[in-house]
Amino acid sequence: MTESVRIDPTEPTWFGQPRGLTVLFLTQMWEIFSYYGMRTLLVYYMTKHLLLGQQHASLVFGTYVAMAYFTPILGGVVADRWLGKRKAVILGGCIMAAGHGMMAFEAWLYIALGTIALGNGLFTPSLPSQIGDLYKKDDPRSGRAFNIYYVGINLGGLLAPLVCGTLGELYGWHYGFAAAGIGMLLGLVIYVWGGRYLPASEPVVRIDPVKRASLRDYKPTLLLLLAVGLAVTVFRAAYEQLGNTVALWIDSGVDRAAGGMVIPMTWFQSLNPFFVFLLTPFLLAVWRARSRNGREPASMRKMSIGALVIALAYLMLAGLTSLAGAADVHWLWLVLFFGLFTLGELYILPTGLGLFARLAPPGHAATTVAAWFLAIFSGSLAAGATGTLWSSLSHASFFLCLAGLASIAALLLFLLEPLAARIEAQRAGSSATP
Repeated sequence: MTESVRIDPTEPTWFGQPRGLTVLFLTQMWEIFSYYGMRTLLVYYMTKHLLLGQQHASLVFGTYVAMAYFTPILGGVVADRWLGKRKAVILGGCIMAAGHGMMAFEAWLYIALGTIALGNGLFTPSLPSQIGDLYKKDDPRSGRAFNIYYVGINLGGLLAPLVCGTLGELYGWHYGFAAAGIGMLLGLVIYVWGGRYLPASEPVVRIDPVKRASLRDYKPTLLLLLAVGLAVTVFRAAYEQLGNTVALWIDSGVDRAAGGMVIPMTWFQSLNPFFVFLLTPFLLAVWRARSRNGREPASMRKMSIGALVIALAYLMLAGLTSLAGAADVHWLWLVLFFGLFTLGELYILPTGLGLFARLAPPGHAATTVAAWFLAIFSGSLAAGATGTLWSSLSHASFFLCLAGLASIAALLLFLLEPLAARIEAQRAGSSATP
């Protein structure tokens, strides 16, 4: 049964891709702007304004990020079975905008965070799972669509610390939170306006017992995705420190003086998406060239390399903080760290999302993409718990622990490569083969 109407790639395009891809990544861009705008401020807001202790703030931060990625598991099921992707995106965006509005009230902090996480559950799996609907099965452009999409949405991540961070740090935390809410509303406007460029028909999938039983045929695929999710859980425990303990270290352990001014601590969070823009075209060109020679790394190899590069980035911080002792580390080293960190991210995160979307059983696209966020949920909980060690370990020891976690993830992903290669080859040969 055809699950969605696919857009003919010969139709007019933007930037050589279906116009719907631009609509989707602009929508996601503003959602990312709102999410990272609020997230950039959150740990500083809790420790500097609400005067919460570091360990408590880290746990709240980790729990919020975890819940923001747990709710998509349920939201994907709701979208696939009842609402459909379009309605799920619009409803989820409205709920998130309401949650950002609640951030204006200090006493509503936990309610606001819960509301944003709830809306994210409907929004997050339903938007990227529409990318596959824009291409025919044999469209050669579809293979790297998620990397292009990843670059597009990181524009929001680049702008968020500069806009929301500056407003919050220099003029008042609630101004920054308000800007994040406005960003979410802009994303909704773009999505509704651009609906004409998205698949015109999207019947909600009603899974009968026969269809449900057919999922047993996909057992090897589902077991692979589960194993990948466990490895990514370990990886996220280290990765998610970027907005948690690394942000605290930027405030207290980095010499931010430059040209007679002190660089706002929130601005450094823009380096990650900046390097996404800078490095992605280079990586795509390298992979495209290697693909022509039949030497492009397989998905698991790319993800394993990415986790290992993240480990190297944290090893660099461990060495720098150990050598610096009681002194601050110069901010230029932080720029180098973000560059290395982002290189690893580009190897693992878009590849993992694309893997889950590509191997999704028919009729379960949003649910399978949501399963990718289950790994982010569990990893974020682990990151919150790991962050509580920040106050009890030296900075060098803490960063060394993060390097160890990323290295373990790299090893697990490397061991999964043979199984993943076999399953991807089977699925490429026949869409009905699990």
